[in-house]
Amino acid sequence: MDKQIKYILTDIEGTTSSIHFVYDVLFPYFKENLKQLTQHAQLNEVKQAFAEVMEIASQEDGHNITTTEEALACLLKWANEDRKLTPLKTLQGIIWKSAYESGAIQGHVYDDVPTALNQWRARGLKIGVFSSGSIAAQKLLFRYSTFGDLSIHFSNHFDTTTGSKREEKTYEHIVQFLGLEAPQILFLSDTVEELEAAKNAGLQTIQLLREKTVAHWPNTVSQFLEI
Repeated sequence: MDKQIKYILTDIEGTTSSIHFVYDVLFPYFKENLKQLTQHAQLNEVKQAFAEVMEIASQEDGHNITTTEEALACLLKWANEDRKLTPLKTLQGIIWKSAYESGAIQGHVYDDVPTALNQWRARGLKIGVFSSGSIAAQKLLFRYSTFGDLSIHFSNHFDTTTGSKREEKTYEHIVQFLGLEAPQILFLSDTVEELEAAKNAGLQTIQLLREKTVAHWPNTVSQFLEI
């Protein structure tokens, strides 16, 4: 079995970017501008997401939503609870898109990330992103980052539509999609439960110790340039 790493799969929060950016900038912006969604009601992805909101609210909460106001209230509740639900992530991405494009928000990445991405690609490595945030939101963060457009570095993006980040089978799906052997993929995350799931699927793993992350993994680094 070839264990030489050919692909690096990275998390975002606490790995490429500060958790504070997500919780102190992105999430509040979404909640403050939630009503903007009514301006995008004609978009198919918005219609689909609202249909999913109604379905989940009915199935999980026993709440029958009949108005836009009720749907928005449900989304606000889920956002406050930081629920990892696909329709919520989709609609967050739509709100954030206008903010990024207007310059109201710039995506935070740590200083070492752009240099490492350049070095890895120069060595022929492919790089992908796996985050609970929607693929659209991931692309926006890197396209409109504080270091300019970093989206060119990434070959693939994966989100909750692939599966939970804490389930082994999700990483098995990613391995199958990429057409590589599991040990040829290195997964980077700050979260032990995600690292465990990836390791159980056969991936190589490293924990990022950004800010106040506590070391709970055999392989740890404090920044990308140590990898």
